[in-house]
Amino acid sequence: MKIAHDDLNRLKSDADAEYLRYSKMDLRIDMARGIPSPQQIDLSMALLDVPLGNDYLSEDGTDSRNYGGQQGLLEARRLFSTLVGVPEDQIVVGGNSSLALMYECLAQAWRYGTPDSPRAWSQEPGGISFICVVPGYDRHFAMCEDFGIRMISVPMLDDGPDMELVKRLVVSDSSIKGIWCVPKYSNPTSTTYSKAVVETLASMPAAAKDFRIFWDNAYVVHPLVEVDDSLENIYTQAVRHGHSNRPLVFASTSKMTLPGAGIAGLAGSKDNTAWWLKAAALRSVGPDKVNQLRQVRFLRSPEKIKELMEQHRQLLQPKFERVHEVFNQRLETFGVAQWTRPRGGYFVSLEVLPGTAKRVVELAAQAGVKFATPGSCFPYGIDERDYQLRIAPSYPDILQLTTALEIISVCVAKAAFDHLSAVASVE
Repeated sequence: MKIAHDDLNRLKSDADAEYLRYSKMDLRIDMARGIPSPQQIDLSMALLDVPLGNDYLSEDGTDSRNYGGQQGLLEARRLFSTLVGVPEDQIVVGGNSSLALMYECLAQAWRYGTPDSPRAWSQEPGGISFICVVPGYDRHFAMCEDFGIRMISVPMLDDGPDMELVKRLVVSDSSIKGIWCVPKYSNPTSTTYSKAVVETLASMPAAAKDFRIFWDNAYVVHPLVEVDDSLENIYTQAVRHGHSNRPLVFASTSKMTLPGAGIAGLAGSKDNTAWWLKAAALRSVGPDKVNQLRQVRFLRSPEKIKELMEQHRQLLQPKFERVHEVFNQRLETFGVAQWTRPRGGYFVSLEVLPGTAKRVVELAAQAGVKFATPGSCFPYGIDERDYQLRIAPSYPDILQLTTALEIISVCVAKAAFDHLSAVASVE
């Protein structure tokens, strides 16, 4: 972009002065991750008061207090069935973390292979690869790094991953064993995959017969707008196209009830469920079924879940609207940034002037605002254009959030004007 020399000097001077003013305020604001606020958590405090008393039996007679029940309580599996659209007998409910289930699936395939694998993934000659949609979720990428799995970046488009590129990659390279997907209100762009994208993922030919879709449906009931986005059922499509083992579907109640004490589910084909349970029996004698019973009795029904998530929406939506208001007021006229307006999920994707993202984060930290890790939304933490940052507005109260956004805006502008000034000086 081009700004007249005199205008650039004036803008740079104004940004420097405003940044100095904020730097003297001795602020400490941390909005680095998408954490529910205390007010959101309070919505589910009644969960802790759900009376079990002598009523600790599952509806099929399972004693929730005891060992066993590796697949999870029937009513907990039914709850997840309503969320992800997979039959309850093909669902496992265990632990409080869907990320843990993803890691366990990856580790299991690494050690033993999947039901369709000729060998353990760790024994594949030349190693294996995963497709990573970018910008994407840093914890997915961290898992791949932990196992030494190569990551292949594919850009996120308005309706989901660039499927023309995905199709070309998976049909020609048998080392590609999987793809990471956050299909609804994706992290960080808030994209919901279109029906065509979901159908292509389910139907496309793949050189690896054990190709897996890690379908992280973290935001399945998490809209910010009144009318929730519709997401095509990946499992139904996979069955229809003869690839029933392809999707591994994950979800949890972490951002519905208590983030540190929810329940998590894994759904898929009968083969995948049996595969997971066989190895799970070696590492556990059963999940926390008492918590499963509490969660189910608190959430009760799809209608109750919708009611609860509407309360979450009412707390979150004003914060996301404030992001747009502040950025629009402070950055729109300069043309040095653009940002998403999410329909759901927990994040805003902020794109700053290429070459300045790291500097923006550095400036904000020096002014007392911790809000992003540059490159975290890309494999290996490398944002080659140094342009993308993730905004997580959920945790701070509205006043703290507004101050933080004003500081971030000043930092975006200052970094841009400094960069443009440096470029102009060598031209």
